[in-house]
Amino acid sequence: MDQISDYDYELPAELIAKVPLDRRDASRLLVVRRGDHTIEERSITNLPELLSPGDALVLNDTRVLPARLIGHRVNTGGKWEGLFLCANSDGTWKVIGQTRGHLQTGEEIAIIPAHPGDAKPELRLWLIEKDIDGIWTCQPSVDSGSPEPVLQQFGTMPLPPYMDRLIASNDDFERYQTTYASRPGAVAAPTAGLHFTPELLDRCKMAGVKQAKVTLHVGIGTFRPISVSRLDEHRMHSEWCELPVETARTLNGVRAKSGRIIAVGTTSVRTLESSARESDKMDTLPEQGWRGDTDLFIRPPYSFRAVDGLLTNFHLPRSTLFVLVCALGGRDLLMQAYQYAIRERFRFYSYGDAMLIL
Repeated sequence: MDQISDYDYELPAELIAKVPLDRRDASRLLVVRRGDHTIEERSITNLPELLSPGDALVLNDTRVLPARLIGHRVNTGGKWEGLFLCANSDGTWKVIGQTRGHLQTGEEIAIIPAHPGDAKPELRLWLIEKDIDGIWTCQPSVDSGSPEPVLQQFGTMPLPPYMDRLIASNDDFERYQTTYASRPGAVAAPTAGLHFTPELLDRCKMAGVKQAKVTLHVGIGTFRPISVSRLDEHRMHSEWCELPVETARTLNGVRAKSGRIIAVGTTSVRTLESSARESDKMDTLPEQGWRGDTDLFIRPPYSFRAVDGLLTNFHLPRSTLFVLVCALGGRDLLMQAYQYAIRERFRFYSYGDAMLIL
């Protein structure tokens, strides 16, 4: 199964969730069990009873930045839409953008506040150079130790294009963020975590399920399309992640007592598996923790060292995310599960329903 065509499926457009449900915990849950190849429909509120005392949920605590920028080219007046990716140590930014025509080195982009209101200082971006992936290094006109305050003034939530709205609503600012998000740096939400309310997390704790945090600042590497026919030819962009010492010790203790490590989202999987590769012991996370950039592309066949189960959303066909869940659950079983979800009218993608692979 090394061809991207093996990970394709037809999805009716009306099943794509463009707005969130009224309540986070109203989502349906499809439970997929690898051991007996069964598929069962439940609710996300049933999660505490589906897990066992001594299991652990691993949550990605990254916080989404208002990274979508809207502006125009100063020399032509042409519209420009872009996405802030990260800040470099020298104060420059990395951004991607689209406009009519071709941007040139040295061009100036004037950024328009996404949510007009109080008077705001001017923000301009001067384009310095573009790399082979189309990412521009640019110099912002403001000198800020952190780009976050600037983005809060000028940016909007970076909603996926299929949601069909350039400017996020007030509801999106709350709902396209997990309730436990605490470390700013992502340009997309770790969407599996969007289903959790504080009450649901408390119920999991009361059921004896431990909780631990990791961080992966979701970037374009997670969502970059696979444009090659063979999976082994696809190159992932790197993303920064961290396994804290406390989390490593907690999860090693869970494993030592035969508990299961359940990753919440594919970003948590990639953080845990990237960290496990730094350990000198099989199936053990490094006790000293780990942080760094990862470009790990998990695809079949892959031997998981740190993850026993996964809570995730329903992903785009032919995507690295769908390939990852197939690596964990088995392609044939996952294809059956997706066909069930389509037949039973589950909601797909970021604001959609959930799947639990055990």
